[in-house]
Amino acid sequence: MKRHITNTPFSNPIFKRIIFFSPHFFSTSANSAAASSAAASDIEEDIGAFTGSTFGGIIQDKDLLRKTPNGGLYVLDLIDKGAMDPNATLYNQLLKRCTQMGRLKEGRLVHAHFLNSIYCKYIAVQNTIINMYAKCGSPEEARKVFDEMPERDMVSWTAVITGFSQNDRAQEALGLFLEMSRNGFVPNEFTLGSVLKAAAAVGEIEGRQIHGICLKNGHCDDVYVGSALVDMYSRCGRMEEAKVVFDGLDSKNEVCWNALIAGHARKSEAENAVRLFSEMKKADFEATHFTYSSVFAACASVGALEQGKWIHGHLVKSGLKLIAFVGNTLLDMYGKAGSIEDARRVFDRLVKRDVVSWNSMLTACAQHGLGGETVERFEEMRGRGIQPNEVTFLCVLTACSHSGLLDKGLYYFELMKKLKLEPDISHYVTVVDLLGRAGQLARAEEFIKEMQIKPTAAIWKALLGACRMHKNMDLGAYAAERVFELDPYDSGPHILLSNIYASAGRWRDAAKVRKMMNDSGVRKEPACSWLEIENNVHMFVANDDGHPQRNEIRRMWENVADKIRELGYVPDTSHVLWFVDQQEREVRLQYHSEKLALAFALLNTPHGSTIRIKKNIRVCGDCHTAFKFVSRLVGREIILRDTNRFHHFRGGSCSCGDYW
Repeated sequence: MKRHITNTPFSNPIFKRIIFFSPHFFSTSANSAAASSAAASDIEEDIGAFTGSTFGGIIQDKDLLRKTPNGGLYVLDLIDKGAMDPNATLYNQLLKRCTQMGRLKEGRLVHAHFLNSIYCKYIAVQNTIINMYAKCGSPEEARKVFDEMPERDMVSWTAVITGFSQNDRAQEALGLFLEMSRNGFVPNEFTLGSVLKAAAAVGEIEGRQIHGICLKNGHCDDVYVGSALVDMYSRCGRMEEAKVVFDGLDSKNEVCWNALIAGHARKSEAENAVRLFSEMKKADFEATHFTYSSVFAACASVGALEQGKWIHGHLVKSGLKLIAFVGNTLLDMYGKAGSIEDARRVFDRLVKRDVVSWNSMLTACAQHGLGGETVERFEEMRGRGIQPNEVTFLCVLTACSHSGLLDKGLYYFELMKKLKLEPDISHYVTVVDLLGRAGQLARAEEFIKEMQIKPTAAIWKALLGACRMHKNMDLGAYAAERVFELDPYDSGPHILLSNIYASAGRWRDAAKVRKMMNDSGVRKEPACSWLEIENNVHMFVANDDGHPQRNEIRRMWENVADKIRELGYVPDTSHVLWFVDQQEREVRLQYHSEKLALAFALLNTPHGSTIRIKKNIRVCGDCHTAFKFVSRLVGREIILRDTNRFHHFRGGSCSCGDYW
């Protein structure tokens, strides 16, 4: 009834025995007899299909993994019934089909059957088994097969090394490569390609050593190895070395172009990524989905909207489908570049939306302060059966924090725990920020004390920021001390505490904090703003006098400032945190970096067009007020992205509702 396998190498029960015939074939009860008759009829039909004249004895791919009623494979049952003769080619076909479809369970069945066959010593099939286990995500089982092989060839070594490399087990892949070399095997181009991927995950030193082996064995001119070298150096952040290897290749393919572009994308070098994309097209190479995804990611990292739109146009013209991972990066690019309308359009056109698609859309809404829309889309996501993950809840909590949705934010934090998702430090930071922005400072402090994990500098910094917002000196000083203990070289908390003291007129305390910064060698990041016009980036700092149009820029802002005063704008000098007189305070307010950037945009962009400005720190309250008046004065939308969110100024108001 059951044939036992004695030569299996594994302890898994599926390898200890294999049932070759369905139990229905051997039942004796009346009901079972009927079932047996039906099952036997099915088998006879399959025998006819597999061996009859219709298919000429050739098994079609779609039939290779058909199941029996008891969970076995029909093909294996047919072999055991004597209806088919097994051979090494058939086992290879079955294993390759399991690999293609990611069917690990069925692959184990085929492996077990193969072990009991006369072909069990065939190296070619054993190599296919190693590859199957590796591609199906079980490198441990691949290694067991490899270790128990009486003989191994170069394909065996390459398959097991590739298996560990592709499953993010870089150290083990490198260890196997070293063992292979000690056993006298000379790596081929495929072995080197896989081990270079592993080296990229471990570090630059290992990568350079493998590069030396490539040079020694004369494989560097091979485009497969060359592409792997470009990718390795790119992943290690060594773009100059990657470019040297790339330029040295006699022949190139899409893979090496993509590797170089992706390297610049990872370093947020949008200009280089876009330039290489253009060169790739001029060299008559077709951009792939991976190419577009990398360039969109690069544009997203710096908010390069115009360049991102240009690449999007190429994608549309190429005729490539907007598949999930490309659509997700495109959506993310539009969200981070400030065009929430385009982000919505991309989301609506996605053929299939996965959890990443929803998270990207939720992130875009949260960044633009659209708390209500974020909550609505989150509920729609759940209604469609998409399970939220930790990133999803971080998006929703951030949106609630930026929109003042205190009760909803706390509800979703509790819901996250009910769904068995463990909050990490970023979720706790966002809840502290949620409570702090709402003015619930005592409640935020109590929340920190009751946290399940130890508070980090980021937790206390969130509380400190709230104290700055609500001018709570005592709690702010306490939070700042905690940050200084955990992260003494971060300039942000020092500046926040100094500003708290300055806002209260405690100039000596503010000076002490700044002196402490100087004595500790802590340096403040200079505030700057920038905007992109016709693919050129223009950057400004406060009181900037280095721009070629500096005189026109200052005259423009002074003219605008006079006009918005007539509309009711009053400079808020409380944001000048220096001990100077009122007149000097107003002068210092006039030339903040974002105001200079806005004046430059008014000089150099078409009337009626949207103005997009980015700032590396939080926008000050006076500039925020001034921008509202300017949007009303000039009748244009102004989009300002600071470190916290996007502000959309239209007709004298801001999308944040003055809650930021």
